[in-house]
Order: sequence, then C-alpha cells, then structure tokens
Amino acid sequence: MSGIHFKPHPTMRLALFDLDHTLLPLDSDYSWGQFTVGLGWRDAADFGAANERFYQAYKAGTLDIHDYLRFAIAAVREQGMVRAQAAHERFMAEVIRPAMRPAALALVQEHQQRGDTVIIVTATNAFVTRPIAQAFGVEHLIAIDLATDANGLPTGEIAGTPSFREGKIARVEQWLSDRGLGWGQVEHSVFYSDSINDLPLLERVTEPVATNPDDRLRAIAQARGWRVLDLFGAPQAV
Repeated sequence: MSGIHFKPHPTMRLALFDLDHTLLPLDSDYSWGQFTVGLGWRDAADFGAANERFYQAYKAGTLDIHDYLRFAIAAVREQGMVRAQAAHERFMAEVIRPAMRPAALALVQEHQQRGDTVIIVTATNAFVTRPIAQAFGVEHLIAIDLATDANGLPTGEIAGTPSFREGKIARVEQWLSDRGLGWGQVEHSVFYSDSINDLPLLERVTEPVATNPDDRLRAIAQARGWRVLDLFGAPQAV
C-alpha cells in the first residue's frame, strides 16, 4: 500500500551487571549487615552467625530470599529511615567506595560510551544498592524492592517479584515492558555475573559473561564456551 509508512520498533543494546562479587569484590548486603553490627545495632555473635549462614546458603544456591530479606532489613526498620540513611552514607564512604575498583568502573563506562543501556540487576535490596549504582554512574537499577508500611518503614516483606534467580528474568522483562519493549526489540544483551544463582539470566541473554565466577559457574562457562572474565585479577577464592 503506497503512501503508508510503518515506524520501526525501537531497538536497544542491554549491558546487564550483577553487583556483588561482580562489580564489587565483596557482598554489599553481607557487608552492610556486618557494618550494622559495628554500629551496635545487632549482637555481634548472633547476627554474625546468622549472616554467615544466609551467605553460605546464597553461595550454595539454596537461599530463601524472603527469609533473608526479613533478617537483613530488620535493623533499618528498628532504627528508622533517618538513622539508617545516615549510617548508609558512612557505609558508602568507609566500605563501598574504597572497594570500587578502576577495572569495574571502566567496564561500565565502556558500555555506556558504546551507547548500551546499562542496568545493575541484583538480588540485594534497593535500600542498600541504589547509592552504589549511583556511585557507579548507573541510572537503571533492578533490585529487590521493599514493601513499606504507612510510615514508610520497610515491613520486611518484598514488594513485587524478587530479582533473584529466575526472578531476574521477570524483572528485566518488566523493565522492558514498562518502556513498551520486549526481548524482540533488544538487538544485543550481555550479562556479567559471578554466581550460579544467576544461571537463568545468563542463559537468556545474547552474551553471558562469567565474571569472577564461583567454581560451579566457572565450570559451566568453560563447558559451554562462555567468556570468563576475572575482573579483579586472580580468580575469586570460594
């Protein structure tokens, strides 16, 4: 039919990054918990033991994300958002910013300079991670969203789909849908992650990159011919 022009669907290139042990050489959620112990918000022995159990379950791929979130956010709820945010500013200055490595910043900036849409996709909650994403210069963050009560305090429950394991795919698809897009409009997608927990999203993207991978993910990546990136030098100790 002459004279009719169809506007092509927009396309984008996605650069997706896990955060903990991928862009950062530490686990921000675990480190925040230990930081609150140092503030006297938690009993050191009891909290430390529980935090370690959850962390080991995460590495093993057996973590109940709902149980962990209730545990992880309890101190914020008890202390209130004003004190918690002030503490988080100290956490950024004393723990996170000193741990940010030039190689990680350069990788993010490389994708931004190519015109890729960069998104951090993490199973750590948004209270902990949004300032970290901003420190990396990343506008788009997909993290676990916290349900809040009438006073704006987190209840300990998760709002919506947790960005954990298969949930990371759902949340990326939700992010695309909110912009009138789907995977069909994604010209190319790359995902950097260290964790076996992220295998579903690694399998979904165009280019999976096992980054500072744990032993199981490293073995899978090598067997499948995926790129392995040791961003911080020597392979991560497990």
